[in-house]
Amino acid sequence: MTPVRMERIAVVAPEDALREALVLVADAGVVDVDRADDQLETIADAAVRRESVAAIAGWCPAEERPGLAATLAEVGAAAVPLPAPRGVDPPSLLRADGPVRRSFTPLVTTYGTVPYQDVDPTVLAGAAYVLMFGMMFGDAGQGLLLVAVGLLLRAGWPRRLARWRSAWPFVLGAGAASTAFGVLYGEFFGPTGVVPVLWLDPLDDPVKLLSAGVAAGAVLLAAAYAVAIVNRWREGGPRLAVYAASGVAGAALFLGIAGIAGGLLLGADLLVVAAAVIAVAGLVLAGVGFAAASGGGAAGWVQAAVELFDIVIRTGSNLVSFARLAAFGLVHAAIGSVVWLGTTALAGGGVLGIAAAVLVFLLGNALAFSLEALVAAIQALRLEFYELFSRVFEIEGRPFRPWHGEAR
Repeated sequence: MTPVRMERIAVVAPEDALREALVLVADAGVVDVDRADDQLETIADAAVRRESVAAIAGWCPAEERPGLAATLAEVGAAAVPLPAPRGVDPPSLLRADGPVRRSFTPLVTTYGTVPYQDVDPTVLAGAAYVLMFGMMFGDAGQGLLLVAVGLLLRAGWPRRLARWRSAWPFVLGAGAASTAFGVLYGEFFGPTGVVPVLWLDPLDDPVKLLSAGVAAGAVLLAAAYAVAIVNRWREGGPRLAVYAASGVAGAALFLGIAGIAGGLLLGADLLVVAAAVIAVAGLVLAGVGFAAASGGGAAGWVQAAVELFDIVIRTGSNLVSFARLAAFGLVHAAIGSVVWLGTTALAGGGVLGIAAAVLVFLLGNALAFSLEALVAAIQALRLEFYELFSRVFEIEGRPFRPWHGEAR
């Protein structure tokens, strides 16, 4: 759950063997060398020299250093561990072990570089994305088509899509989630009756689906706050973890607002009171944090009041934003229903009617599949980035850039 552990190292070599040692470092491709550019000669000229020995510094994954040291020993060089410099964070490299993690990694790296000290949310982010996509694209038939696409990608067919092969677990997971929600909704290429409704029909019970979407969002936001608290602790210690808007203070405000909404919905007065106390506690903690960050004094507290108003509005709107999980699920079901109604209406018109019905069914589902898959993918990404990642991350790390050499 954390980026790959890095070590600060120095590549030390006899001066007459420095170039050969640098070539070995470039071939290994496991060292992020301190450099102005990628030219071998430039890096060699910038090496620190003492008598007949030269050294260059950089960062290397801890697990790769023994192998690098063994390689460098062939030319009389060494990879020497160094103390990490104060105030300088190592570069970040996310783990890529296993096809599932590799397929989900672009979801995180597209947003930004995970700080070295933060939790690596790759697997959690991928699971959240798949869940949100499935809820919006709930159709068992179309979900099985996505599963088939994932299996074809894994098999490397068609060849023109070979560069997307690593994404097969991502596509397969999205298809499986869509199939599961389709079974719950009773949707199989629309309301065809092939599968029974196990939970609810989106068009018959939209309010329940809307409530379920917001509830799912509340769970995802709670998980995001949990990860964010750990990250704030690692970034700035317990004080930042408690007072940050994405730390304990923000989590308490979120839980309070969610509890008040739930209490009002259920008519539970005690829950409303308890949630209000939690929300006020969160506001107090956040206000102290905002005032301290702005320098204190009257001006600082005025700014803190503005920040508090903003955080209350944003927290409530972020929670309501997950209603789109239900909204786009309803749109998908509505399109499927229209296609199926058109199909059944034409099917009673003889041979030509049956042919027209088949054509409408195929073209309608192709349109629904392509359009709704794109919409669900974009909306799930929007929720991931704006509602979840915006809490998990507050700073951006520096990516690990292994040096491979340009001019040998």
